[in-house]
Amino acid sequence: MIDAAYVRRMALYNRWQNENLYGVADRLSDAERRLDRGAFFGSIHATLSHLLWGDRTWMSRFAGWPKPDGGIRESVSLYTDWDGLKQQRAASDAELIAWSNDLDPRWLAGDLTWFSGAFQREVTKPVWQLLVHFFNHQTHHRGQVHAMLTQAGGKPHDTDLFAMPE
Repeated sequence: MIDAAYVRRMALYNRWQNENLYGVADRLSDAERRLDRGAFFGSIHATLSHLLWGDRTWMSRFAGWPKPDGGIRESVSLYTDWDGLKQQRAASDAELIAWSNDLDPRWLAGDLTWFSGAFQREVTKPVWQLLVHFFNHQTHHRGQVHAMLTQAGGKPHDTDLFAMPE
């Protein structure tokens, strides 16, 4: 099981890495960000849109954030404007960190029940396990974006958790 310190650390890591990748992607043209590079969601922009959609979907379950429209298929086009996507990402990261600072250990030890659109049924899982999934999902898709940025000639900085500045 995880504790609140883990969640806070991962929320900070999430922001650090998003600032890294968005900073590199910002130097590309819009066409380069939208180029299908063969990743699961195609482009840098689409993958980052999906990732923000996923974060907000999970946070709607965890903390009552507004649930984004659409499902996984629509997630890639939910945030179509680059500047808007960047602003929404930064705002969500700040809100996630604020939320992580006030976690109740009893909530972390409990279960969460929600309707899964992916499975088309109600699911119940331990909260701690879902939070590990939440952060793992971020890392997974940021890894794809990192690879696509590198293919485009970008140079993202270190991604190692232990290298995160304090």
